[in-house]
Amino acid sequence: MKLKRIGIDLAKQVFQLHGVDSHEQVKLKKQVKRQDMLDVFRQMEPCLVAMEACGSSHYWARELKKLGHEVKLIAPQFVKPYVKSGKNDANDAEAICEAASRPHMRFVAVKTVEQQAQQAVHRVRSRVVRARTALANEIRGLLGEFGIIMCKGIAACRRVVAEVLEDSENGLPGMMRELLSELLEELKQLDAQLLKLDTQIKQQCREDERIKRIMKIEGLGPISASAIVAAIGNARQFGSGRDLSAWLGLVPNQHSSGGKERLGSISKRGDVYLRTLLIHGARAVVNACKEKVDSKSLWIKGLMARRNKNIATVALANKNARIIWAVLTREEDYQPA
Repeated sequence: MKLKRIGIDLAKQVFQLHGVDSHEQVKLKKQVKRQDMLDVFRQMEPCLVAMEACGSSHYWARELKKLGHEVKLIAPQFVKPYVKSGKNDANDAEAICEAASRPHMRFVAVKTVEQQAQQAVHRVRSRVVRARTALANEIRGLLGEFGIIMCKGIAACRRVVAEVLEDSENGLPGMMRELLSELLEELKQLDAQLLKLDTQIKQQCREDERIKRIMKIEGLGPISASAIVAAIGNARQFGSGRDLSAWLGLVPNQHSSGGKERLGSISKRGDVYLRTLLIHGARAVVNACKEKVDSKSLWIKGLMARRNKNIATVALANKNARIIWAVLTREEDYQPA
């Protein structure tokens, strides 16, 4: 049986397949168990295989490519319009197969094993940072019940807790002292775990030439540069720097009609983590540009004079995203001039 295109609805154990031939006639509708997946495709002639970009999709894409198939991943929001009726596995697989046939469909680049490993480090680091922040806020709230007020920040939390434990005349009950000591130890463990993850990221930065190149851009450090390279690789899946900015959600929402343009706030599409890193890095550059006279600093100050600081920050993040695309696709060093 010669198939032109197959749509796969992925799951944990049971996958749904929907295949059509060169005349767009349905020739395959079946469920396949996880352990039989590769055997089924090993017996097929190479064809186009489409899947939603979801959990485990990059793994299956790499495995099916090894068998000679052409694999394309589609973002779930682009598959949804092709679901004809109620949601079930068969309808989802049919919608994926149909979406892959559209000539102007946008596809997601398949990530390598190294990219996914780098992204895993960033995901774990983000979780540890959230856990540490939550713990510091919890300590601050508990001490506030005893009339002990501390400033915001992890460093202030460490300092105040140590001072409270050393002060034997602050009236803190013994049970609370013991609990506070355990919380401080937990905070130290999170600090150690975060330091270990940061060391791994810095090691990646030393080994990857692409990360070194984009770290030269103002507002990008080891965390943001390594996260971007892990997510987009060489960035050649984007046709232009503006496409990358739009993918990151750094462009305005459009509500245009009748020849009149109406631009709103940024779309906030794509990866929240990457967008947050770019905007925070841009904010640091904006804060430091007051005494500088280089072309980018003058551009930022001119923009702040016309609009406001937040708009200038997002505009710089947008500009940095386009510069990142140029540096990665052309494999050239960043030239500030």
